[in-house]
Amino acid sequence: MENLIIALGWVGVFAPMALGATGSIIGCARAGQAACGAMLETESGYGRFIGVSAMPSSQSIYGIVVMLTLSRSMSPANAAGIFAIGILTGIALLFSATYQGYCCASSINTSKSKTEVFGLSLAPAALVEGFAVFVFVFALVLLGTVTGGK
Repeated sequence: MENLIIALGWVGVFAPMALGATGSIIGCARAGQAACGAMLETESGYGRFIGVSAMPSSQSIYGIVVMLTLSRSMSPANAAGIFAIGILTGIALLFSATYQGYCCASSINTSKSKTEVFGLSLAPAALVEGFAVFVFVFALVLLGTVTGGK
């Protein structure tokens, strides 16, 4: 039974990175498709479209940091807590990156026709990013309670 608990703990360690990267793949692909379409319809400003399409990749970075932090604390005593923190963080990062990609695609589609709203059109993507940051920070805070501050 202890081996199963440890195995689940390691699943929890890897989950933030794996699920965060999966969301980043989906989000960047969606925004990238919008960027490619926008480049066909505009004569300039291609760099901003590519930059916006990369925004959902940050959830992968958050997932990597959480994964590395969780991996330092693995033990049979806290494996269940690490599993829960890791899985729930990973799911939140997955959804955040995916839906940030949709927000970025909308921003790209809006700003290709009306360039003056480019900055303002990024607000929804920034809000979604904010929730990923909340999850990231609180996962690290909760890890301190699961491991006893070690």
